[in-house]
Amino acid sequence: MNKNSKWLIFLLLAIAQFMIVLDSSITNVAVASIKQDLHFTESALQWVITAYSLAFGGFLLFGGRAADLFGRRRMLLIGMISFTFFSLMIGLSHSALMLIVLRALQGLAAALMSPAALSIVLVTFGEGPERNKALAYWTLVAAGGAAMGLLLGGFLTQYFGWRWDFFINVPVGILIATAIFKIVPAHEKEASHSHLDLPGAILVTAGLITLVFAFSQAPVWGWLSSGTLGTIGAALVLLAIFILNESKSSYPLMPLAIFKIRNVTGANLMIAPLYASMMGNFFLTSLYIQQVMHYSPVITGLSFLPFPFILGFTSTRIPKLVAKFGYKPFLIIGPSLVAIALLWLSRVPVEGSYLLNLLPTFILMPIGMGMTFMPIFAAATSGVKPEESGLASGLINTSQQMGGALGLAILSGVAGSVTAAATNMSKLQALVTGFDRAFLTAVFFVLFAIFLAITVIKQKQPQSLL
Repeated sequence: MNKNSKWLIFLLLAIAQFMIVLDSSITNVAVASIKQDLHFTESALQWVITAYSLAFGGFLLFGGRAADLFGRRRMLLIGMISFTFFSLMIGLSHSALMLIVLRALQGLAAALMSPAALSIVLVTFGEGPERNKALAYWTLVAAGGAAMGLLLGGFLTQYFGWRWDFFINVPVGILIATAIFKIVPAHEKEASHSHLDLPGAILVTAGLITLVFAFSQAPVWGWLSSGTLGTIGAALVLLAIFILNESKSSYPLMPLAIFKIRNVTGANLMIAPLYASMMGNFFLTSLYIQQVMHYSPVITGLSFLPFPFILGFTSTRIPKLVAKFGYKPFLIIGPSLVAIALLWLSRVPVEGSYLLNLLPTFILMPIGMGMTFMPIFAAATSGVKPEESGLASGLINTSQQMGGALGLAILSGVAGSVTAAATNMSKLQALVTGFDRAFLTAVFFVLFAIFLAITVIKQKQPQSLL
């Protein structure tokens, strides 16, 4: 395969991934319009985003293993066609329940697409500078797509209505699915068997979904209530049974031996709290800009414009530096910059200024993320056997998406709980105080990721990356 063909394949896969990431954030700006149009309650509103993230993260291991067992391109196309169909149906939704159910089904379709797409990237580009470059662009799509979703969501919501946030996927999905079918090689299955660990898939999906549900309901039930603690306990039991199942299964969904690769373990542990802080930040900052600063949807989207450009500039320059200095320095410095940005954000006042209170974070945070995500993806997929590339892709995507879903649930829960408890303040001051405490909580997420980078990630010798 020549170089141009590789990058054409990458472009098609990146667009598919961009659609997935876009739909995890495009609704952040549209939630106010969706709430009014479909009569959502305040407590149910976060499920417009959480239902998608839950199903996406919960089924990613299933999707990754299915790609290894049944063929990567096949699973990618099945997922993309389903994703396009559910996007159309979401745009036609006429009730809150219908939209939430369809968002969950859209997330399931995305879980079939994403690991298949990334595993095709891994087998198309061998380890070394070329793969590092591809992963840098991939992480730009993964992180930048979330920021671009806010910009595009604001424009579509204000000028065409929130339904076009989903209708736009239909022509793009049809076009890209057709191009993938004609251009991307079939990538027949890598494994010598077709045994899919359904008990494992059910256990891990149920466990992860139950865990996020517990955190999302904690502000309603009470953080230390029997309902919250019982649901968290049930989730942990399901995940423990999943691990036991994997250790005894002849054809496990997630062979535990993959965690013997130290950087794979470290990278997966790191990306969850980092993505938790990012997704919670986008959701809460968007609410702050609209509800406190009273920006319109399109101006809200435009306010995030520095983010993808700075992220893109940083991400595309990191591979050469990683090749020269190794993973570890960037997995410490990058999150440190993110933590500083969130700490700054945790001081936003009621009379906030975009230039003083928000713009510095929209500059510093993408620099930190641009330095971080490419090394994480490279570490999470380095040294993995070809027959387990789908598993590695599903695993890092699972850690990322479940981190995002948990982060959104926890941070919005913290914000809601603090706001509800602030009875001695004005309504607006209480709302902002809730946002501030949530951003401060996100700082601790990132500090935990820095601790993991220092203690778990093993420094690669620079020449081993060349």
